[in-house]
Amino acid sequence: MVDEQTVLATLQLNADVVIRLATAEDIPALEWGGEFWQLRTRFEQAFAEQQAGNRLILIAALNNYPVGRLIVQLAHGSPNYVNGASRAYLYSLHVMKPLRRQGIGTALIETAEALLIERGYRWATIAVAKDNAEALDLYQRLGYRIFREDPGRWSYTDPAGKEHLVDEPSWVLQKRLRRER
Repeated sequence: MVDEQTVLATLQLNADVVIRLATAEDIPALEWGGEFWQLRTRFEQAFAEQQAGNRLILIAALNNYPVGRLIVQLAHGSPNYVNGASRAYLYSLHVMKPLRRQGIGTALIETAEALLIERGYRWATIAVAKDNAEALDLYQRLGYRIFREDPGRWSYTDPAGKEHLVDEPSWVLQKRLRRER
């Protein structure tokens, strides 16, 4: 807790955060000053997939700078998560720490869901590390329900060419976006 005598000024910010699709200019900025530099090639691959119509990268932009992201896989993946027709997979949801708990993550997910509904998808899936209770609470609050476990083993190669293995046991959740006709 900060002692009142040490507070020199208080500034109340009221700024608009815009949710939009990523542009090529956003991709380097997603590294957030080096915090996520190791994922640069993943972001570049996802953007190429967006250009091909197989993914969407949603950006929460503050003064046109990405302060949040969510990637939506529309096709080409595990049929339990995505099938290119009725089921899509949301992943890589991240909001800058100082801006969390302001509704940005919720807005990203709700925007993704609206875009999926427009495209005819009936289900959205999302995974969360078992030790990430805060994210699990958010997803469940938005109507997602656990339907399976995943060992959460995946890998990526960073821009320096080093391969990283990730072991992140996860819950996989799903949400019905619309009823079948």
